[in-house]
Amino acid sequence: MLKNDPLANVLFVDLGKKRFYVERREDLFSQYIGGAGVAIRLLDELCPQGCDPLSADNPIIFAVGPATGLFPLASKTIAMFKSPHTGNLGESHCGGRSAVAIRMAGFGAIVIRGASSLPVYLAIHDGQVHFRDASTLWGMGSSITPGRIIRTVESGAGLRTIMRIGVAGERLIPYACVTTETYRHFGRLGLGAVFGSKKLKAIAISGRRSLPVADNRQYRRLYDEIHRAAVDSPVMKKYHDLGTPENVLPLNALGGLPTRNLQAARFEGAEGISGESMAEHYLGRRLACSHCPVACIHIAALREPHPKEPYFYKTSMIAYDYEPTYALGSMLGIGDPVGMLKLMDRVEAVGLDAMTTGVVLAWATEAQQRGLVGEAETAGLKLSFGQADTYIQAVDLIVKQPTEFYRYLAHGVDAAAQRYGGLDFALSMGRNEMPGYHTGPGAHLGFFVGARHSHLDNAGYSIDQNNLVHRLVPPGELIRMIVAEERWRQVLSSLVICFFARGIYQPQVVARVLQCSGFELSTDELQRVGTVIHQLKYRFKMREGFSVDQLRLPKRLFETPATVGGWDEAYLREALRCFREIILQQEAQ
Repeated sequence: MLKNDPLANVLFVDLGKKRFYVERREDLFSQYIGGAGVAIRLLDELCPQGCDPLSADNPIIFAVGPATGLFPLASKTIAMFKSPHTGNLGESHCGGRSAVAIRMAGFGAIVIRGASSLPVYLAIHDGQVHFRDASTLWGMGSSITPGRIIRTVESGAGLRTIMRIGVAGERLIPYACVTTETYRHFGRLGLGAVFGSKKLKAIAISGRRSLPVADNRQYRRLYDEIHRAAVDSPVMKKYHDLGTPENVLPLNALGGLPTRNLQAARFEGAEGISGESMAEHYLGRRLACSHCPVACIHIAALREPHPKEPYFYKTSMIAYDYEPTYALGSMLGIGDPVGMLKLMDRVEAVGLDAMTTGVVLAWATEAQQRGLVGEAETAGLKLSFGQADTYIQAVDLIVKQPTEFYRYLAHGVDAAAQRYGGLDFALSMGRNEMPGYHTGPGAHLGFFVGARHSHLDNAGYSIDQNNLVHRLVPPGELIRMIVAEERWRQVLSSLVICFFARGIYQPQVVARVLQCSGFELSTDELQRVGTVIHQLKYRFKMREGFSVDQLRLPKRLFETPATVGGWDEAYLREALRCFREIILQQEAQ
């Protein structure tokens, strides 16, 4: 890498001692590129084995990569931590302005350690860290309000990111999220709870600098090439026009859209919450992450009349991506777009992960319908699929936890089902609630064996749709396909590239991008780096108690027909056995 590149600067912040310092770590970035690679190496160094995820010992690591601030769609920040939700690897990706703000502030990574005795927020400007009193922000009912307040008092408008938590994070709910720029999130695996355990309400980061490149002419030529490919791509145009909810109708037609706690995979109300319908009736504006020409972030303008005042309306701006649309729409049987948007807005306000919340509420609804719990447990609520207003009340009760039932719901679907029964229809993979794809064995195996149990780890659902609909391959072959894709994605998430652009950032292009920042890596060497990063992640997971043999396979996965047929529990278990062999082989190396 280039000697004068600020990417190699790692900012260390100690919340307990209110101190900070910067280390130059060219060794890390030269070996692991940036992003996910540097973050997992730092987590392995700094997180004590077996530490409580909600203790001061659990570090928070943010990392960006050499493409950040230089190339289109290099717009993600990687957060790495020990997850309070799964007990092992916590990794979450977020767009917005966070990545470019960190890079412009002069850092490739930020490490936050310790815990404050009183609520604080961090203001990081021009290489300096300020510890601000956040006592008046703590406990505010909406996660949006603290962001607005911080925005008025901190410098760096336009080049600034503001990350913050809601009351769910303050109350240490292990699937609380961190919100940035109102509409983007570090959504999964409980980073919000880790913030809350450290009494860290928010972080504001800004900076302004130029970034070095090895060859200006080569850089400009490559930038134009990638930008043109993004703008001309039909996939990118699709996401610009309709946003990620464009996927609702195709998945529904394929029979891969989880509905009513996966009792079905087609939803009769899909049309009303589809990308097409939402764009036609509710789209208020489009937003893009920094350095992205696509603008896939779609914001609904929901206009609601005042209950008493005539001709007086409240207009709420609510982001609606595919995953919240699935989790708080079809998964809960909600086909009314107004009800779905109101539920999304409430989940956003308290700062919960939308995907986990939707799956938890779906399980709770079926559990009540089956008589496993009654209204005494639900504090008088009668949960029913399609009833958005009741679910809004349930979200507030998950945060307030007035009964034992809600205390268990606040720990996820596994915890609740182990206490009340219903494990067969408790839809989590590796203790992380399922995303919105019931396309077949590729999707579900991808969730089970992905390092963070996410659909974006390896896009197994894409393997279902592109390959397995034509021919179901042997379990070992499918696992090898999933692992190969996930290992390449470690390279992309180390640059850090939005996975929507994976078709543009092919190995040869990635090698040229890295050359602009002084990295000389062949495509074979890139594959090796991806394999090493994947191995580091699994080594950390296993160190913290993860075991392939202990994965629970919900029976509901095999009861509801998926897009791809011909597979069963025995097929998945054989595939997991093959994956276990791959992991054991890597440990023996």
